[in-house]
Amino acid sequence: LEVDSGDVIRLILQFLKENNLNSALNALQEESQISLNTVDNLDAFLSDVLNGNWDNVLQTVSSLKLPHTKLILLYEQIILELIELREIDTARMLLKHTEPMILLKQQQAERYLRLDHLLLRPSFDPREAYPDGVSKEKRRTTIAQTLASEVSVVPPSRLLGLITQALKWQQHQGLITPGTVYDLFKGAAQAQALEEEQPPTRFSQAIKYGPSSHAECACYTPDGQTLLTGSFDGFLEAWNPTTGKLRRDLKYQAENLLMMHEETILSLTVSRDSEIIASGSTDGKIKVWSLASGQCLRKFESAHAKGVTCLCFARDRSQLLSGSFDTTLKVHGLKSGKALKIFRGHTSYVNACLFTSDGTRVISGSSDGFVKVWDSRTTDCLSSFKPTPDGSEVSILSVQLFPSKLALNVEHLVICTHSTSVYLVSIKGQILRTFSLAPTTSVLASQSADGAPNAPRPREFVGMCLSPRGEWIYCLSEDSTVYCFNTTSDDLETSFQTEEKDPIGLIHHPHRNSLATFSRGPLKIWRA
Repeated sequence: LEVDSGDVIRLILQFLKENNLNSALNALQEESQISLNTVDNLDAFLSDVLNGNWDNVLQTVSSLKLPHTKLILLYEQIILELIELREIDTARMLLKHTEPMILLKQQQAERYLRLDHLLLRPSFDPREAYPDGVSKEKRRTTIAQTLASEVSVVPPSRLLGLITQALKWQQHQGLITPGTVYDLFKGAAQAQALEEEQPPTRFSQAIKYGPSSHAECACYTPDGQTLLTGSFDGFLEAWNPTTGKLRRDLKYQAENLLMMHEETILSLTVSRDSEIIASGSTDGKIKVWSLASGQCLRKFESAHAKGVTCLCFARDRSQLLSGSFDTTLKVHGLKSGKALKIFRGHTSYVNACLFTSDGTRVISGSSDGFVKVWDSRTTDCLSSFKPTPDGSEVSILSVQLFPSKLALNVEHLVICTHSTSVYLVSIKGQILRTFSLAPTTSVLASQSADGAPNAPRPREFVGMCLSPRGEWIYCLSEDSTVYCFNTTSDDLETSFQTEEKDPIGLIHHPHRNSLATFSRGPLKIWRA
């Protein structure tokens, strides 16, 4: 793909014209010998010529660079019509002082003198002005056709539009982080003072549901502008993460035309550019949506035989990875609408799935206790391991890439099991660090059937999330406590109660010190 340098200059010329930088426009056209020659509306321009609206025509032509022969033809016709209207002074001024007419006098003196003689006639004779049976209307039509071949119409603001498209593509490819302010001149994101990561333990807002519904899954868009929830009754809703209110600026939500499934939504994911959402439900269906319009872009009616538990977009948004209660993972093509690949090997529910940063591998975690690494192209299982130190079979609830810069180019995973421990593991299965609750961390001891007190024990984790820079790991336990582990010191720094029964999960805002916890009650937003 090659770009013509002349086209680049034309883009700059259009920018100069639209911003009324006329001196720079003329100077660049003169120096480059490249003309813009565009009109906002070709039909309107030609209509002005055909109807003799010469003021409009001359104003448009003043910014165009046209061949001298065509300009002479145009000015000659304007002078003839001015003579017909007996606007003799104006006609004389155009004849004596405009560049096309001065050039005509030098090159075609006889043709010039004919116009000069017509100025002196006491009356206008069309037969003398338009010899050989040519009429004024035919002359206008000829001029319109002549000028039409010299001009073109292009969409407005092409330079800014192309730059915006290029930036969106870089964001789409993951080269620009969504939500950042980009310095176009320097070609990099503007340096911003990063907010110090702190545990968000202060309750801020609650999103409440009806008595028969609650959020089964939730996620933030990568740009941080929207909090998405999938509910027990099948609705997919977009919320303002600051106010906790439904986003009524989205037209479809303002009109109560919500995105929805026929069954409970179990999983959500969002593309890196924050434009496309994928949702999976208990009936094995997957739907792909436009966040801006609420339109369903693609349906996978039989994506899985059982509920879809986890989803992940490929970096370029062309494919969608899914995991299911049916023990399989699949890669679906967004364009084809078909399952392209299937990964078999787990013996129980798949609870977590993701692509590695380069997209060459797929990672999955299952209730069978195994984390598996797959070749995303061939679907071969490259490695399989249990992250627990003793190799015990504990359900894998969540697997996430560790965002710390300390990992450099090596993929490290944070794995949460249905226990009281979280593990930082290499992609080959080597345990690097362990984050665990102390044995004394527990709720009050319960009693056994014979009345004897049971030993206090920690409550197992049901969900996990990471802070944006990986400085904190947050775990939600069965007793509705959020535990905050410091990844620098490996210590349990603090904890707080969400005070809701039957906790389901938690998510972290991509840019702020903010958590959202969801349960069979309200979704709660917490801030530092």
